[in-house]
Amino acid sequence: MRLILVGTARQRHDLREQLESSAIDVIAEFESLAEARQSGIGSDAIVLPPPPLDATDDETPAPESLTPREIEVLELIAEGLPNKAIADRLHISDQTVKFHVASVTGKLGAINRTDAVRRAFRRGLITF
Repeated sequence: MRLILVGTARQRHDLREQLESSAIDVIAEFESLAEARQSGIGSDAIVLPPPPLDATDDETPAPESLTPREIEVLELIAEGLPNKAIADRLHISDQTVKFHVASVTGKLGAINRTDAVRRAFRRGLITF
């Protein structure tokens, strides 16, 4: 199995150690999921580190699953891009971006874009 590891240098090191005795082939490492996806490297899976143990958020239940497009939009929000830039980058309309932002914030129980990024990061859905 060919894997791409994503996370901080320390997180990737820990993941490599856990995989050391397996028949898994680590073919690349990146700081963020966006970088891994943009690399175009073919792999069987992308492995993210588990969220920190203290990252639970008791005020909301576990989120619904985010679609791949919602995760893309969320990663671009995390990069600080406004809706228009996200729309241009993904070749979709501003209204579609607004729809995805509303869906993401709703699924994560967030009150705004910044809160959605914070919650997604704490739950391991995106990395920086």
